[in-house]
Amino acid sequence: ALMAGNTCVMKHDPHVPACAEAIAELFDQVGAPANIMQNLPLATPDVAQAIADKRIRGVSFTGSDRAGAKVASMAAAAIKPAVLELGGSDPVIVLADANLDEAADAITTSRIINAGQSCIAAKRIIVEAPVYDDFLARLEQRLRKLTLGDPAREDTDVGPIARDDLRQNLHRQVTETIEQGARCVIGGEMPDGAGYYYPVTLLADVEPHMTAACEETFGPVAVVLKAENADQALTIANDTEYGLAASIWTTAERGEMLSLQMEAGQVVVNGLVKTDPRLPSGGIKRSGYGRELGPHGIHAFVNAQQVWIGPKQD
Repeated sequence: ALMAGNTCVMKHDPHVPACAEAIAELFDQVGAPANIMQNLPLATPDVAQAIADKRIRGVSFTGSDRAGAKVASMAAAAIKPAVLELGGSDPVIVLADANLDEAADAITTSRIINAGQSCIAAKRIIVEAPVYDDFLARLEQRLRKLTLGDPAREDTDVGPIARDDLRQNLHRQVTETIEQGARCVIGGEMPDGAGYYYPVTLLADVEPHMTAACEETFGPVAVVLKAENADQALTIANDTEYGLAASIWTTAERGEMLSLQMEAGQVVVNGLVKTDPRLPSGGIKRSGYGRELGPHGIHAFVNAQQVWIGPKQD
């Protein structure tokens, strides 16, 4: 938005005001023009008034689909464009011809980054039947090596969940999924002590109708499903209200072909799902609309103007 020539006001989640202050201060430190990026520490109920303000010309929101629906309705009521980057139940497909070690390494990183609290993290791991047990063993081996603890320590791999209510909801999802018939390979128990920690958890033999396969799991919980073949894997992957990011592990040529059938705004073949400032990023379905980054992201915050100059030519 700034690259396109706009000014911005930034409203962070009320739980992380220091992050917003730090970002705003960076613009002062580098000598950017005054007030092109301003921190707006509003209480959430006051957001509607800010969106309605005539000085605000567009809205970009990152958050849950529930909150995104509210922001979208506010922007629509004020007849203003919006970009929504919302939640996801991101699938990763591992087929029998994949490099299982490379897939297990990348999926472990993707699932655990930021304690699993990432909208584009791998959440549903769909493995083709012939390599299901083999891949599950490799994933378990990697997850068991991870250390849960203080994020300020160098030897910590997984930090805490952001809030207790989020941790409680994550545990509900795990508990319900186990009660529905899934197998808990590691983790799954709420730890004692201070801090909103949740153990690295691996749920196997998960079915598409189970809670952890239907809802977005925002924490260090790996959910593994079995598919008989690539067609069934695609069906399971697309059977969700979300459509943010996805990945496929197979041969490059086959992966490119299958990616065209994935219902997601971003698909990676044989790699880690991540954002790149050169490429558009965003979702479909309940994962939002519009695109951030890349040329599409710039175009989201400019107005296309037609200018015609006479006289008329014969």
